[in-house]
Amino acid sequence: MKIVRVQYTVKQDFVAKNLQNIAAIVAELKQLNNPGIKYGAWLLPDGKTFMHFDQLESEEAHGMLTSLESFKKFDADLWSGQLETEPVLELLTLASSTEKYF
Repeated sequence: MKIVRVQYTVKQDFVAKNLQNIAAIVAELKQLNNPGIKYGAWLLPDGKTFMHFDQLESEEAHGMLTSLESFKKFDADLWSGQLETEPVLELLTLASSTEKYF
């Protein structure tokens, strides 16, 4: 299992577009219906910092996520000068959970 947490801040005028891009990723993932990919994104209280939390069954599942057209568009838009702070990526290790993962 691979658990990825990413946090970054965008310019205020890009928040709505980033939310649209994230919604497109979620829609494409729902259509793909791969049980090995759990994806979530949150908007923090400052209204412009995002946190993504991905739980992936395998490296192959991670590759499927990042190869989605919606993910590629999200990534390209984000890096087109819309960041206030660059993404910080953390690989996490599950210690314990009430949920059964992969």
